[in-house]
Amino acid sequence: MRIALELESLSGRLKLPLQYNREVQGMIYRNLDEPLGDWIHDEGLPLGKRSFKLFTFSRLLGSYRIAPDTIEFSGPVRVHVGSVHEQILQSLVEHLLREPAVRLGKELCEVHSIELEPLPKMSRPVRVRTLSPITVYSTLSTAEGRKKTYYYSPSERDWETQLLSNLKRKSRALGWREAQLQNLEDGKVHIRPVRVSNRDLKIMKYGDTVIKAWSGVYELDLPEPFFLLAYDAGLGSKNSQGFGMVEVVRQRTVARDQ
Repeated sequence: MRIALELESLSGRLKLPLQYNREVQGMIYRNLDEPLGDWIHDEGLPLGKRSFKLFTFSRLLGSYRIAPDTIEFSGPVRVHVGSVHEQILQSLVEHLLREPAVRLGKELCEVHSIELEPLPKMSRPVRVRTLSPITVYSTLSTAEGRKKTYYYSPSERDWETQLLSNLKRKSRALGWREAQLQNLEDGKVHIRPVRVSNRDLKIMKYGDTVIKAWSGVYELDLPEPFFLLAYDAGLGSKNSQGFGMVEVVRQRTVARDQ
C-alpha cells in the first residue's frame, strides 16, 4: 500500500539540510500513533539479528535549488510513502488529517493533499525507476579484524544476488511459507539495471553514516507477491531511512531524481 502527500511550507520556502532523509523519516514517526511508532522504531519484524521496518519513502519531488549544505524547495513538494503494514499508512493519514500543519525539519508545512496510490498493472517483466536510490551492502572483516561496509554496484553480479536475498529475508520476517520462497530460485527471476550510469551513484549521509546508493531504471522479473513486497517496502537495504522506493515506468523518457 502506498500514499502520496503534497506539502507546502507555510513560509513558501522549505529549507532543509542537503541530506534530509532523517527529517522526512522524523515527520513520519511523529505522525504515527505512539505505540505503533515505538514498535516500528524499536522492534519492527525480527529475523535473526536483523529487524525489518518494512516501510519506505521517496525523495522530495518539487522545484528546488541547492546550496553547499542545504536544499530549498519553492512551492509544494510531493513525497511517496509505502509500507506492507496498512496500519502504518492509516495512522499517518489520520494524524495528518487532524493537524493543520506538520513539522518537516524546522519548517511548518500545510498538507495540501493525501492520495492513495493505485496498484500498478502487473506484467512480467516490469521496468521501474527509483524514487529514492537503492543501496545494497555487506559487512566484511578486514585482515586486521576490523568491520568494513562494502556497497555493491549494479554492474556487479552480486548486486542482483543481494537484492533477491534481501527480498527473501523480508518475506521470511513476514512469515511467508518456505514453498513461496522457492519461487525466487526457479531461475526465471531477475533484477537488472537498464539505464544506469556513473551519474546515478548517490553518495549520501544518514547521521554520521556515509551510504552509497544508486538511482536509475531497472527491470524486475519477479513473481507478483515479491514484486508487490518490493514495491511497498522498497528494494535493498535501509528502506525506512528513505532508500529503495521505485515506481513503474510508463513513458520512454525518464526524469532523473536528486
